[in-house]
Amino acid sequence: MSTIKTPNNRRTFLKLSLGAAAAAACAAAVPVAFAQAPAPGAPRALRIGNQKGYLNLLKGRGTLEKRLAPLNVSVSWTEFAAGPVQLEALNVGSIDFGDVGEAPPIFAQAAGAPLAYVAATVPRPQSEAVLVPPGSPIRSVADLKGKKIALNRGSNVHYFLVKLLRQHGLEYRDVNVAFLAPADARAAFERASIDAWVIWDPFFAAAQKSLGARVIADASGVVGNRGYYFSSQSYAAKNPDVIRIVIEEIEKVDQWGGRNKDQLASELAQLWGLPKPVVDLVVTRQQFGTVPITRAILGEQQQIADAFLELGLIPKHVDVLKAGPPGVA
Repeated sequence: MSTIKTPNNRRTFLKLSLGAAAAAACAAAVPVAFAQAPAPGAPRALRIGNQKGYLNLLKGRGTLEKRLAPLNVSVSWTEFAAGPVQLEALNVGSIDFGDVGEAPPIFAQAAGAPLAYVAATVPRPQSEAVLVPPGSPIRSVADLKGKKIALNRGSNVHYFLVKLLRQHGLEYRDVNVAFLAPADARAAFERASIDAWVIWDPFFAAAQKSLGARVIADASGVVGNRGYYFSSQSYAAKNPDVIRIVIEEIEKVDQWGGRNKDQLASELAQLWGLPKPVVDLVVTRQQFGTVPITRAILGEQQQIADAFLELGLIPKHVDVLKAGPPGVA
């Protein structure tokens, strides 16, 4: 992994950043209304920051490099453990493209990162849930009142819990939230020092398979749980052709995964270091597809930003639309 040089605002960014359509349609997600691409043949670079997931699969296939070679675009890859760190790298100019969940971009915009949404996944609500131990007396969302619930602060599941409670007549203040990273939350779950855990796949599936965790509610009908592909405003403006090709190649891998779920599970199991039965469960509830950024999708993000402002998780109002493509419909 390359070393990221971080400016003086690193602490601020990390504080704010606490905390997986067809190709023609995907092309519409690209901010083609930005500036013209450089002259053909001019050497360019694409620096991709990836988490362990679809971008890793794309990297392994080498198809992106082949598509971009005629444009004289070199491709480099840096792996990150989480979305907030990816977006910090974007903020300091160390990467040009990456993938992230719903919540980290909100913190990135609040910190002044030059974020540009360039595509989204279809909703994946079944891939996150509220879990309780197998012998827990908790049987419904209403039973969560007064209980201690672990989650990763400022993550997609943080917003999911807020929306879920309100949908069932409760408020965020009605529960006791413990901010724990996934590994620490799992340990607390095993010790029964928390009553419930709000978590996403593959941690969700691993808890079901190895701990017998029981699902109180997933995000179906509550939140979308999309993934996002991002660039910087300046890179997207200068390289719309490169962004279009990246999204097309991601969509090819995504559609391949939908047609070859067993092989996809095998590749992801090796990538994540998890037993294949765990990843099989992840894949069975995975939704496949990459879609353009629309005003409606940015509206979903705006709801998250407004909720986080209300909870005091970000210090100022964030206008999500400013990170969308020009003229977004």
